[in-house]
Amino acid sequence: MSDLPSVFDDLRDESQELDAMVAELRPCQWGLPTPAARWSVAHQIAHLAWTDRAALLAVTDADAFAGEVEKAVAAPDSFVDEGAEEGAALPPAELLARWRAGREKLQPVLRSAAATKTRFPWYGPPMSAASMATARLMETWAHGQDIADALGVVRTPTDRLRHIARIGVRTRDFAFGVRGIEAPEKEFLVELAAPGGEVWVYGPGSADQRVTGTALDFCLLVTQRAHRDDVDVRADGADAERWLDIAQAFAGPPGPGRAAKGAGR
Repeated sequence: MSDLPSVFDDLRDESQELDAMVAELRPCQWGLPTPAARWSVAHQIAHLAWTDRAALLAVTDADAFAGEVEKAVAAPDSFVDEGAEEGAALPPAELLARWRAGREKLQPVLRSAAATKTRFPWYGPPMSAASMATARLMETWAHGQDIADALGVVRTPTDRLRHIARIGVRTRDFAFGVRGIEAPEKEFLVELAAPGGEVWVYGPGSADQRVTGTALDFCLLVTQRAHRDDVDVRADGADAERWLDIAQAFAGPPGPGRAAKGAGR
């Protein structure tokens, strides 16, 4: 990341925008189902609070965080859901306060750690403070989309999407590898229409294969918040076509993705 301060500022702003979406919800609305199976609005916020706590532990106490990783390895199919369930069982006001307090603690720790260039342990490869902040922003945006979908809210895209788009591009080979597929040798050219009107470009202009579309739809696709049939993202080339079918910017096993809006009709 060449613009370190903006990563942390953008994480703060993304969190505040989501906070404003849920702050005035009635208690019954916290129980509304989201597109994630068995997860309510409360589960989504609980997951963000749980992951913020994990990130804080990773930066401040590597030994204690190693214990959390052992728990994840012992129960790979349930540890994330268990964390969300615990928080979702709290009264909404208490859950909201827990999320706010956790992210307020994490912000200054990440900002201070960025100057050290240290890489910190995580459930996947170790990450720098800037990369961890970027991952937190991606999760906040993606789970915020789940909540927006549950509430029927249409969010206005911002240039904060540039962080998510960059992760989406950088995790191309991971998306192939996690499915046991050999990644293409050559880079693709990715050109995305940004919310502000400019074009974000990743990869060499001479690339044989390319991906084009809007930054918003690309981010929805790589975070698996929309099916490929429902986004304005196009591929030119067989490998690029395959990538768009399996794109996954988040760590962990292959995600199930979203069904197409017309599926089952």
